[in-house]
Amino acid sequence: MTTQTQQVPQSRAADLLNTVGRAFRAFDVKVIFYPIMGLVAFCIVWSIGANRIDTSLGKFPGPAQVYEQASVLVQEHRETKQKADAFYERQEKRNAAKLAKDPNAKVKIRKYTGKETFFDQILTSLKTVMFGFVIASLIAVPAGIVCGLSDGIYKAVNPLIQIFKPVSPLAWLPLITMVVSAVYVSEDPFFEKSFLNSAFTVALCCLWPTLINTAVGVANVDKDLLNVSRVIKLPALMHVRKIILPASIPMIFTGLRLSLATGWMVLIAAEMLSQNPGLGKFVWDEFQNGSSNSLSRIMVAVIVIGVIGFALDRLILMVQRWVSWDKLAVLR
Repeated sequence: MTTQTQQVPQSRAADLLNTVGRAFRAFDVKVIFYPIMGLVAFCIVWSIGANRIDTSLGKFPGPAQVYEQASVLVQEHRETKQKADAFYERQEKRNAAKLAKDPNAKVKIRKYTGKETFFDQILTSLKTVMFGFVIASLIAVPAGIVCGLSDGIYKAVNPLIQIFKPVSPLAWLPLITMVVSAVYVSEDPFFEKSFLNSAFTVALCCLWPTLINTAVGVANVDKDLLNVSRVIKLPALMHVRKIILPASIPMIFTGLRLSLATGWMVLIAAEMLSQNPGLGKFVWDEFQNGSSNSLSRIMVAVIVIGVIGFALDRLILMVQRWVSWDKLAVLR
């Protein structure tokens, strides 16, 4: 009896070890190990190289200094939010007391005008790039489909694409600023003009990769699929929805990924040049500040910009996997 009781736990333990072993073998350790080793090696080289670089503001910041300033930026954000909460609480109490004395009194709701924190500027840049990207996509995808379906329209539009595609979006920024100032006139604007200036600059940048890749994807749809559509006499809109779009999704999303990546890079430069709110302005302000911590804070922004760019690319890939008919597509 005792022998059987001992054998049961031993058998369960063996099964558990076998299960863990199979799970460990099924998991590709290289997926985690190699990236971590690459990051560690980069940080070592960065730390050694930083100690050898002297600038007008002192030593070039290494990983330790950058991490320290990242913590400071987090703390500054918390302190600013506490001040904002206290401001709104005082305003609410003041308005409540005023209404208690006179129910017909007019109360004023003022916005907290404290300095934007690093995280506020991240959010501003994200909203700006996504607004410009969505505008560009809503124009570029339908235009690319039309160009891909009609060789004549493509030949008519192609010279314009080739002329305007190489133009730096920063060259458009002064023109966009003037046009927005002239056209967007309102006493109570829904969007800030600085936001629209940056967003439309991003939209011009995002337009061309998506348009070109969509046109190429539509033009190269498998001829057999087109013949099937003709045989069953699909209506034009049904033809686009059932045949063209599913077959063109890989090229469309290639254009979207290129557009979003380029738009994110251009946005930072546009914010620096025009001094519009966002990460670009944060970098420029720190450069102009010239304190001993400025380089470390700029490096924090550089790393955040890179991480956000990577995350946006992964986001587009996830959407592609969700809408694609090929469910075997994997994130790479």
